[in-house]
Amino acid sequence: MAAELKEQGALVFGLDIGTRSIVGTVGYREADVFYVEAQVTKEHETRAMLDGQIHDIGQVGKTIASVKKELEKKLGIRLSDVCIAAAGRVLRTVETKVTWDLDKERVITQDEIAGLTSMGMEQAYAQFQESNDTGMKFYCVGNSVIRYYLNGYQIGNLENHKARSIGADIIATFLPDEVVDGLYKAVEIAGLKVANLTLEPIAAIEVAIPEMYRMLNIALVDVGAGTSDICITKDGCIIAYGMIPCAGDQLTEKIARECLVDFATAKKIKKGIKTRKTVDYKDIMGLSHKIEREAVLQMLDETVTDMTLQVSEKIKELNGGKSVSAVFIVGGGGKIAGYDAKLAKHLDILEERVALRGEEVMQRIIYREKTKKDSLLVTPVGICLNYYEQTNSFIYVTFNEERIKLYDNNSLTVMTAAMHANFPNDGLFPKRGKEINYTINGVKKICRGELGEAAKILLNGEAADMNTPIRSNDVILVEESTAGKPAKLPLAKLPEFKSAISVTVNGSKILLPKFAMVGGEIKTQYYEVQDGDAVEMLNYYTVSQVKEFMDVILDDSMAVYVNNELAGDDTQVYDNFTIKWALKPANGTDLSEEDLLEESDAEETVKEDAREKNGNIAIGIIVNSKPVTLTGKPSYIFVDVFDFIDFDLKNVQGKSVVTLIDGRNADFVEPLYEGAKIDIYWEK
Repeated sequence: MAAELKEQGALVFGLDIGTRSIVGTVGYREADVFYVEAQVTKEHETRAMLDGQIHDIGQVGKTIASVKKELEKKLGIRLSDVCIAAAGRVLRTVETKVTWDLDKERVITQDEIAGLTSMGMEQAYAQFQESNDTGMKFYCVGNSVIRYYLNGYQIGNLENHKARSIGADIIATFLPDEVVDGLYKAVEIAGLKVANLTLEPIAAIEVAIPEMYRMLNIALVDVGAGTSDICITKDGCIIAYGMIPCAGDQLTEKIARECLVDFATAKKIKKGIKTRKTVDYKDIMGLSHKIEREAVLQMLDETVTDMTLQVSEKIKELNGGKSVSAVFIVGGGGKIAGYDAKLAKHLDILEERVALRGEEVMQRIIYREKTKKDSLLVTPVGICLNYYEQTNSFIYVTFNEERIKLYDNNSLTVMTAAMHANFPNDGLFPKRGKEINYTINGVKKICRGELGEAAKILLNGEAADMNTPIRSNDVILVEESTAGKPAKLPLAKLPEFKSAISVTVNGSKILLPKFAMVGGEIKTQYYEVQDGDAVEMLNYYTVSQVKEFMDVILDDSMAVYVNNELAGDDTQVYDNFTIKWALKPANGTDLSEEDLLEESDAEETVKEDAREKNGNIAIGIIVNSKPVTLTGKPSYIFVDVFDFIDFDLKNVQGKSVVTLIDGRNADFVEPLYEGAKIDIYWEK
């Protein structure tokens, strides 16, 4: 198959960029079998990587180029795209729960599932950013769905079910920009483009723990040279990732110190004891030595104990503070004698439940070349297999003239780019104008400002929105949203500021607009409520305020009575009260109630006499654009109009009654004249 290809075509190229060596694997999958067409391993000439992180990008790039060249020579093709994996040296994980309430019940497809996962990733990133106090920029490099929910109930697979609501528990993994950038730049030096990026433990689990085993609570430990990467499964999914910076290099460094040799010689001693009982070497002084296998193992016993203790503690931490049912070990660092037994002891499980995984989990991996299948090859093959499960990589876009890198989870949107560019959240959505916080009769109230305009978004020059998908090299321009007008609240708009107060003054009905007390001062319906105001609604007038409203000046010879009782200027007048003023008696005593009634009768007699003397008249006026004739009186004031029209003053239908004569404001006691144009209505 490979001989027929001139380009990479359907072949998958995976690189395991490890601390000690780089393994390149090229192959393809048919059904459930992966065929390895070629595999090349090259060790770093220098310590260009430490603890799984690249320290010398140029040197690592040269080694990758060498691996690539040898594979191309073997296969007769040009390799262009590569899958890689990152070690979790400064791994951060976030677990989040996301729920999507659909607009209507419908059959769930892969599109909805992908959208749900995307929502979860954005939510996880937002959660992570809240706790990211490192000053470093992190990228999401892996995610797993722990469990799905259908209408609030847990379910194994959402696809093809009908639902109104779907949800998921998702675990997302983040690595610093410097780790990701180092891998990408080293690959670019070798003339390659990253097609997919995953985590090393995720890659290893593709081979080491088949999906049918993931119902069990199992830990996978990938013991490399610089890091031990850990992955936990339970209930059919991956529930946690972790890492400790402690692996095979610690054993090599221990040998180097004890035997007084350089790192390369110590590594040969470590490899030698796997197949021989004794190993010959020369120390840095040039002296020759022979060391027994058992002596080396004894020398490393304390280091192995410490390594396995750290791994066991991390496993328990990731597994909710308890041990797991079994552990699978992959990677070269875990092949040292005694590693599995010590790990079992620390985890308090049977030794046979901690096992090195190699040939037994690679039955469906077919090598074209003669190759010994062991734990060293699990992760390199898993990197290739992960390509089929999750084709992800990073892309670059320009956001407001800034070049940014995004992890491509196949569902990137303008919102994703805005988040990674640290564009302020309140700059995306309409902002309200300044609100007014106030109290009315002691109750706290808020009047919110108006909404402004949403952010204006252009994607490659075309109008877009927050959910518009984006692709590599897109140009995004976002003009920040605006704030609306600040809140404006006249007293008249308050629900508590209802109808006017109706009182009868000397036999004529008068409507008094309500007042409110603000900061110790009386305010009318036109007063604008300010932030922090304490408003107290007044449902009464004082006699003094009634006189002021009616523009009446009474001298000392006049007495005022409220509900037929003598009153002063401070006497309070409520709705439906009556007010009368009359001349004080000559003897200076107050008028009795009988006197008031007699005076009232006298007034009526005077009025009747006036009517008989002068005669009643009729005048024609226009009320609300309709002609009305007023009759039965010798003269008329504004309030008389209500006797001739159908206008309900008792049932409040607005904030206040508007009264106009010829377009100007009119008082209730203002005289009327022939042809007057009157408007009366409730202000809404």
